[in-house]
Amino acid sequence: MVTTNDDNPRARPLEISGSRGVLHLQLNDPGRGNALSSEMVDRLLEAISGLDEAGAVHTVVFHGSGKHFCTGFDLADLESETDESLAMRFIRLEMLLGAIWHAPVRTVAVAHGRTWGAGADIFVACDTRLCTSDATFRFPGPAFGVVLGTRRLLSRVGRDAARGLTVDGEVWNVERALAAGLGSEVVEAADLQSVLARLALPVADADTAATLRQITSPDHRDSDLAALVRSVSGGQTKARITAYRTAQLEAAKKN
Repeated sequence: MVTTNDDNPRARPLEISGSRGVLHLQLNDPGRGNALSSEMVDRLLEAISGLDEAGAVHTVVFHGSGKHFCTGFDLADLESETDESLAMRFIRLEMLLGAIWHAPVRTVAVAHGRTWGAGADIFVACDTRLCTSDATFRFPGPAFGVVLGTRRLLSRVGRDAARGLTVDGEVWNVERALAAGLGSEVVEAADLQSVLARLALPVADADTAATLRQITSPDHRDSDLAALVRSVSGGQTKARITAYRTAQLEAAKKN
């Protein structure tokens, strides 16, 4: 088993544990809704990128601490960001999502509560997408001009549904997510461990599984990254995100 060794939860944004070929990655910043900070993305990318070397891992499971799986891109320190620093953060995030989509092992996400933005993109990138009944899904990136993960979303739910989630900003409940193929299965907390135990059984040897993944997941990482870079170029990323966040806060006050 591998675990982090820091006892301070705020200094440990990602909990890593594993046994018998299953690697558990738990987003661990519940006070911020597990929003994806630079550090959290870097640690996730490091864990996923190291799978080829690990060899013994056949399944990776993504969890979230607290009420929500992940509320999206961490904007807590937006005032200190620049267009350039935001662009680099989004690039690292796209690299993470591509690495999950093309991981040589089975990937599983467990969505509960808000699974929004970058958190929803992690969910979409996984092979098996479990949902609790309180999960909701939202992809607000296009509202502030960022094109992230759209091809992967399209492959899950189809053209019209993907446009509804991105262009129209729809929020889906678990029933709609399951019906459209965004989610794979609804699982309540009491049944989660038995479902994960079933999914943790390897169905093919590592080499065969990796080959099948390559065949069934054409590699569009370069073009996906290029689309993202174009969307965060031009020097307006911070301004667009700031305007979006202000509008959201004003709307929340009225409600």
